[in-house]
Amino acid sequence: MSSPRHFDIQPQSGVPIYQQIVDQAGALIAGGRLAPGDLLPSVREVARSAEVNPMTVSKAYSKLEAEGLVERVRGRGMRVRRLTEGEGSVTQRKTQLEALLEPALARAAQLGLSADQVRQVVERLLKGYRP
Repeated sequence: MSSPRHFDIQPQSGVPIYQQIVDQAGALIAGGRLAPGDLLPSVREVARSAEVNPMTVSKAYSKLEAEGLVERVRGRGMRVRRLTEGEGSVTQRKTQLEALLEPALARAAQLGLSADQVRQVVERLLKGYRP
């Protein structure tokens, strides 16, 4: 699967730009749009397309790495990690998913979306989910 070429950065949202990148990349990974082994766009590429400082992108990628979602590959960039056998119980993985969803739900509330509207969006996205 190809990686996204850019992230949808909203400078006026009140959410730090690095966190927007973390949240969006996490959602792409959780939703299966970025699969294990897929490369993230380079720091320079994201910085250029989003018109942000490369250090901001680097901070986001470092946070994704610290969360165990991606790994650094010498000479290639950042790659979505493959979970190893027995890595993380179902409870731990659900907790990680909740951490990814909380900012999205907060944003949905800011947008004035009802629980039913959010549910509809989630169900639509699940139809395209790649386990």
